[in-house]
Amino acid sequence: MEHGDEKEPIRNSPFQIKLPLFIALALAVGVLIGANSFSPSSTNPQGTAKSYLKFRDILSYIDRDYVDTVNIEELSDYAITKMLEKLDPHTSYIPADELAMARSYLEGDFEGIGIEFNIFNDTIYVISPLSGGPSEAAGILAGDKIIAVDGKKVAGTNINNEGVFKRLRGPKGSKVTLTIKREGTKKPLSITLERNKIPTHSVDVGYMVDNRTGYIKVSRFSATTYEEFKEALTTLKKKGLERLILDLRGNPGGYMDHAIRMADEFISGEKMIVYTDGKGSKYDSKTFARTKGDFEDGPLVVLLDEGSASASEILAGALQDNDRALIVGRRSFGKGLVQMPIPLNDGSELRLTISRYFTPSGRSIQKPYTAGAEAYGQDIIHRFENGEYFKPDSSLFVDSLKYKTLRGRAVYGGGGIMPDVFVPRDTSELSPYLSQLYTKNIIREYTLEYYRNHRKELEKMPFEKFSKTFKVTDGMLQEVVRMASAAGVAFKQEEYSRSEKLLRNNIKAFIARSVYGNEGFFPVLHESDEEFQEALKHFSMALGMATGGAYK
Repeated sequence: MEHGDEKEPIRNSPFQIKLPLFIALALAVGVLIGANSFSPSSTNPQGTAKSYLKFRDILSYIDRDYVDTVNIEELSDYAITKMLEKLDPHTSYIPADELAMARSYLEGDFEGIGIEFNIFNDTIYVISPLSGGPSEAAGILAGDKIIAVDGKKVAGTNINNEGVFKRLRGPKGSKVTLTIKREGTKKPLSITLERNKIPTHSVDVGYMVDNRTGYIKVSRFSATTYEEFKEALTTLKKKGLERLILDLRGNPGGYMDHAIRMADEFISGEKMIVYTDGKGSKYDSKTFARTKGDFEDGPLVVLLDEGSASASEILAGALQDNDRALIVGRRSFGKGLVQMPIPLNDGSELRLTISRYFTPSGRSIQKPYTAGAEAYGQDIIHRFENGEYFKPDSSLFVDSLKYKTLRGRAVYGGGGIMPDVFVPRDTSELSPYLSQLYTKNIIREYTLEYYRNHRKELEKMPFEKFSKTFKVTDGMLQEVVRMASAAGVAFKQEEYSRSEKLLRNNIKAFIARSVYGNEGFFPVLHESDEEFQEALKHFSMALGMATGGAYK
């Protein structure tokens, strides 16, 4: 991608300015919110007409002459869905009776268990538990497969989005039991959740790590994300912020305009943030920084992982290609397709991919779809099986995938955003025993009970004192083990010993959440967060970028 002469005025196109009204706002499940009429012009009108007549004739013959009575509308919907699977993973058809449910899910105004999910190969896969929701609290992880709900099998039953919503949503306070199949766990896990109002906040926390280092975690891009971010940034600047860690791990995306506005807070001048490219030029657009941001100069580190998708990738890609931030972590998800919602005459909706997102250097964010829907859906699991969580995938670092940043640094495409500093998943302290403590909700139950029993003394203690002096004792750990045994979790000494340090940290963190909220939870959790600790070590590299100096 060539950059224009800096002397020439750079402007966002009229199309891009209107983009949030009818095309932008892409969500992690690959769909958009908008209302734009669309009249497709065919490049092959004869072929389209011929195929239409063929499809009409076949439906007519089935309806009139097939040996059994068939639901023609249901058959047609099935054919459409299978046809769209041949295009890409995010073009989709929403039947009329599912549309209201789908829209309410996208808008986040619902009560349920709080997960982002997709259905692949007739199986419900967890894409990400929503921060602060019941699923996150119960220890549900990205990649988990939901195989039964309240004892009734849902895998291999041709379940659709509406079927998932009906089973997982419900009034606040009601309970639902999930049967989960997790990679690396032989037996299915049974997890009972209490439904709740899914929190609408998207900036989980902003706090000062030390007297000059700030941290902001953005869990998704909702309708209020930019305002929440600005408020957090302003607060930290008043506390002496000089350098910042922006955490986008597990952020599945959301409203694109909020990610773009956030990028503009970091990127100076009129540099490019993102561009789209479709068939012809109708849906092509270029977006540039426009305003003076509140943090255009200080060292910036962005945390990214395989759960970071869509809007998160556009933000990270823009910062990386403009040499504005150091990306630390692992390769992001790889969702870079733009969908347009097209209302159909029966009240259903087609969400059609009309362009691709590209970073300023020219990298397509979208990962390949050459092996079909099933392989695409299993990509995250395949990365684990191929060892990519523990070392970079060398097949993605080839000349054909090489691009150049604004200052000439090499970056690589291949789907998703590649980090500048790779951090492997730290699994040294994880164990099946610790996993069961989460899936059985033992840790949350214990810490809530501890908080209730020690509430008065805890609430008198400033967080700084709690952080330095509070210790999770051996007696507390023994009580957790007793609770686990009573819940049917067999004690295993080797696994317990491996996870003991992490267990102590997590217990302290959840007690801190009960007392101080996320402002207490995350600082404690980060003490055992290898990726966070690695980010703190690389501010000198980030400073070199921020000042235009040497990058080492």
